[in-house]
Amino acid sequence: MAVNEKVLKALESASNYLKNSILALKRGDETLFSRSVWHVAAELEYALFLFLLTLGNGREKFKLNPESKNIQLNSLLSEAEALICDAKKSINNGDLLNAYKNTYMVRQHVFKIQENLAKKKRETAKKK
Repeated sequence: MAVNEKVLKALESASNYLKNSILALKRGDETLFSRSVWHVAAELEYALFLFLLTLGNGREKFKLNPESKNIQLNSLLSEAEALICDAKKSINNGDLLNAYKNTYMVRQHVFKIQENLAKKKRETAKKK
């Protein structure tokens, strides 16, 4: 299986887990939401690893625009979904650098979501 196919497969899997996390958030299932977000992150890390192997030193890190302290999960999830879609389109068009950029940005969004989940967990533990 070619690297591009492996990246596409990882992004498709991340997209499916992302859809599961959105549904879990709507249903209020925090456990499923957390688990699904973890899987999204794992698939994105794998895709980024494959990009590293393919692009080598030709890749770069991309800075996101500064965001406010108030994280809107729905907004981050929607943006992540759009970025994964853009990354898949870029791969299909042979634009690996843009696909890498979009995947990297999705991973940063997922980092923010995971930070928010960890913060909530700490706050809950303090209350007990």
